[in-house]
Amino acid sequence: RQTQKTCFHGISSSAAPVQVNFVAGQLFALLMAVWFRLYLHPSKTSPFIRHVVATLLGLYLALFCFGWYSVHFLVQSGLSYGVMIFASLEHMHKYCFIVTLGYLIVCQITRVYVFDYGMYSADFTGPMMVITQKITSMAFEIHDGLSKRREGQLTPSQKYLAISRMPSLLEYLSYNCNFMGILAGPTCSYNDYMAFMEGTSYQRRRQESANGKENGKAKQPEPSPKRAVVAKLCTCAISLTTYLSLYRLLPVVRSIDEHFVSNTPFHLQVVYLYLAMLALRPKYYFVWTLADAINNAAGFGFNGYDADGSPRWDLISNLRILDIEFATSFKLFLDNWNIQTAQWLKRVCYERCPVNPTAATFLLSAMWHGVYPGYYLTFVTGIGMTMAARAVRHNIRPYFLVSDSHKRVYDVITWASTQVAICYTVVPFVLLAVGPSLKFYSSWYFCLHLLCLLVVLVLPVKSRRRQARAKEDAAQDEQRDHSSTDNNCNRKDKST
Repeated sequence: RQTQKTCFHGISSSAAPVQVNFVAGQLFALLMAVWFRLYLHPSKTSPFIRHVVATLLGLYLALFCFGWYSVHFLVQSGLSYGVMIFASLEHMHKYCFIVTLGYLIVCQITRVYVFDYGMYSADFTGPMMVITQKITSMAFEIHDGLSKRREGQLTPSQKYLAISRMPSLLEYLSYNCNFMGILAGPTCSYNDYMAFMEGTSYQRRRQESANGKENGKAKQPEPSPKRAVVAKLCTCAISLTTYLSLYRLLPVVRSIDEHFVSNTPFHLQVVYLYLAMLALRPKYYFVWTLADAINNAAGFGFNGYDADGSPRWDLISNLRILDIEFATSFKLFLDNWNIQTAQWLKRVCYERCPVNPTAATFLLSAMWHGVYPGYYLTFVTGIGMTMAARAVRHNIRPYFLVSDSHKRVYDVITWASTQVAICYTVVPFVLLAVGPSLKFYSSWYFCLHLLCLLVVLVLPVKSRRRQARAKEDAAQDEQRDHSSTDNNCNRKDKST
């Protein structure tokens, strides 16, 4: 009963103090962020002082929220830093990945099966998940920057993120445990963080922004994040109010209640599930938007200028709410939900896995989230959903692009299908246990699982890597044809 309260209603008597401490810690971090930007601006102090203050404040917040469990943050960071220093550069990123993710999984197993199964929210492994992202990202970026890999083997993003020197211990701890992101992230690249701490991020983004040059912004002083922070805090207030108002009225667990299932028409069950998930999402909107506002208040997150010359503060934003709610495909939903985690999965797994990168990415995401069986059911289902959505998009969408009216009909259908598919997929993520999750899927007769299997079998589609290889092969064949034609022409010229 207590587990159900925690999992489905979000707050239990034992979890409430931790959640209160979390919110209080984030509000304290927001105040410290404003002070940090005003009084420890790079123009007023050295990067060393900024790193020391950011790290000490971060460790204080961790101790305040999680007590001595926060020592795991230092142990995980210390073990990984030792691997970075002492392992060979060629294999350092692999060893670091195994050690960091392995330590996280051990802590998750201990927390779930030793301490309190069902304590879903606001636990000490939450910050460790973000630290895991940062450490593994850094390890791969160091490998890209310092190993003997040829520059042509790196993608443009890997070249941009590559680290050219080994970070010092202070820089490493500051990146992992700074007060702006210790509690809720989001993940950012090491180079972006160092540019912010050293005071070069504004110039760097300004030079990259073509609009900044065209609109004369290069001559203006560093933009203030005040407007962006206020807007994001308003979003936080609306999200929190919505969540607290609705989450008790629309619990997801009602979807597996026998009386509800047997006495409610199926189409109303679908509507209820959509509304229940809609009421659950504002909790994440609140946490991630507040974390983004804290970083912006400290001056971190500037990302150039819009077309109209307005400054953008979305460099490390974790979600786009309107794009989530009006997503017309499974991919669009995932691309706008937990953005920095999606980027991390892409950089450390999808771009580097030689075999079935889609399945490997979903499996890594499940392992990173924790050890609850519901996570694995969700992400295994997500693999099928992604493959089916990709097949539909490649085979059916072109028929609806003949006119604007057909395109609008297609968008409405795919929006409804996407929302239902997302709700269906993430129910085990909320229910956590195997029994309730299978009970839900069986009440739906596993219909979307079977539909995805049918779509994948009937509408096969090449993977993106195969398509890219096919394009490369075609380009090479064309180049060979051109070269052979040129050689033939040259021979004819010589003979004449």
